[in-house]
Amino acid sequence: MQANGTFEVKLAPQPAAPGIAQANLGRMTIDKQFQGDLQATSLGEMLSAMGQVQGSAGYVAIERVTGSLHGKQGSFVLQHHGIMNRGVPQLSVTVVPDSGTEALTGLTGSMQIQIEQGKHFYIFDYVLP
Repeated sequence: MQANGTFEVKLAPQPAAPGIAQANLGRMTIDKQFQGDLQATSLGEMLSAMGQVQGSAGYVAIERVTGSLHGKQGSFVLQHHGIMNRGVPQLSVTVVPDSGTEALTGLTGSMQIQIEQGKHFYIFDYVLP
């Protein structure tokens, strides 16, 4: 199955976790609103680090998505792994195994994110048992 739509995201910078300020990592909370085939909200956290060359960075994030997917209610967790290599992005967003609840129990899949003219789009390929 495939779900498509748009989302709005609010990222809020957070202070470093106690004791790791010297690591110089970025830390943010994530607050998303999904529209389209996925009608949901999500909350999560992201850690990021810049490389020594402009345009190079990495991030990891975890977010819990709660709402309905093609009309099926429940929640699930997405894990992000993103790399920017001198301006060339690579992104993997995958459903955490066995994180689905209610009608989304057993959900597996991966999500692509596209940004065009400042607007965020998702393509979510998934399987439900």
